[in-house]
Amino acid sequence: MSNGDTFYTLDAPAEGIYKEKMSKFLSFAIPVTSAIEAKEVVARYQKEYFDARHVCWAYMIGAARTEFLSNDNGEPSGTAGKPILGQINSFNLTNIVIIVVRYFGGIKLGTSGLIFAYREAAREAINAGNIIECHEMAQVSFTFPYLSMNEVMRVVKDTGVKIVEQVFDNSCSMVLSIRADHRENLVSRLGDIDGVTFKD
Repeated sequence: MSNGDTFYTLDAPAEGIYKEKMSKFLSFAIPVTSAIEAKEVVARYQKEYFDARHVCWAYMIGAARTEFLSNDNGEPSGTAGKPILGQINSFNLTNIVIIVVRYFGGIKLGTSGLIFAYREAAREAINAGNIIECHEMAQVSFTFPYLSMNEVMRVVKDTGVKIVEQVFDNSCSMVLSIRADHRENLVSRLGDIDGVTFKD
């Protein structure tokens, strides 16, 4: 399960395929970082597969998994987008968009058949991918006097943060990137050092 700042997504795009009664369902699971990016990916696939009967999709964004959307793209309501989203939920994924492209084979599948086909197609794409654990990151920016450099560097090395930018002059400044759930601890340790001032 994702807790707080830990979440699961795919490390790279993955593809699957599901066939049912002459209909072909091509599925694509693509990691994204925002709803805007997810929609851009959808638009790209809709353009590429313009000859397909339906290009259905769903996405989930953010560690809290509260931002999501799904679309049936002309299929009966709830038979495509929802089952795709259901698979994203089953695998507890986020920061992902799944697109299922349907080429109609001439035989109607019925509501339950469609739900099953879109669900299976989405699952195929996820199974073809590699699920990784990620962490929400936060930034800490602050200034400090040159004299406090050694103490600051000791904290930075000790907490395993990533230095985003640094300026060393009479007055020094740094921007650090750290796991969101470790941010408070870092801020309190830096705050104990003489002359450290945090920026918003």
